[in-house]
Amino acid sequence: MSLWLQTAKRAANKSASKHHLLRWLMSLGGLGLFVVAIVDSSIIPLPLPGSTDLLLLLLTAHTGTTVITAIWLAFCAFAGSMVGGYLTWQAGCKGGEVTLERYVPNRILGRVKGWVEKYGAGSVALAAILPPPIPLTPFLLAAGALKVSLGRFLVSYGFARMVRYGLLAWLGVTYGRHVVRLWQHELAGWTGIILWIYGGLVLAGICFGIWKFRRGRAAGSEGRAPTQEMA
Repeated sequence: MSLWLQTAKRAANKSASKHHLLRWLMSLGGLGLFVVAIVDSSIIPLPLPGSTDLLLLLLTAHTGTTVITAIWLAFCAFAGSMVGGYLTWQAGCKGGEVTLERYVPNRILGRVKGWVEKYGAGSVALAAILPPPIPLTPFLLAAGALKVSLGRFLVSYGFARMVRYGLLAWLGVTYGRHVVRLWQHELAGWTGIILWIYGGLVLAGICFGIWKFRRGRAAGSEGRAPTQEMA
């Protein structure tokens, strides 16, 4: 009997810890969504494409979410994405095509440059409104490197992100609660494991992105030094 009680107690503690982790992640709310959206639109790669979309859906699908709260969450995602998008555009402006070659895979570099050269800010809007696997960061970098004006960039990118996150918030409020109930009934035992794995992957992705960024800057500095010495 005592063994059964100990087993039941351990199971209860595990279940409680999982729910605490889930509540902690959800409690970040708009602030967490804002930060994820900045990273999601930057040159730092996240392990899961569309991380902002997923978090926005989860938050708006949460029981008790009102329309006002959903609008606020969509705005947080929009604001973070605008900050991250501007920083990426700025990186493209400063680094030019060298930055494109450093961060954009060769297999898509030519097509991205061709689209931006032909359609300008329209290509950015298309990439910003379409879901994964359409890449976003290459278009943001190319818009800066190929001198798409800041005004046109912000208008097209902002409009596309507003439409995207508004639609996702509506979907979360309207249909997401059914998905949450299904999750709780069918996959509750895996919640903690999935969240820990996802959190670890996000952290690893951020660390890798920072390492890659610093390595690229160091390589650029080494490349400039011999040129200055020759001069």
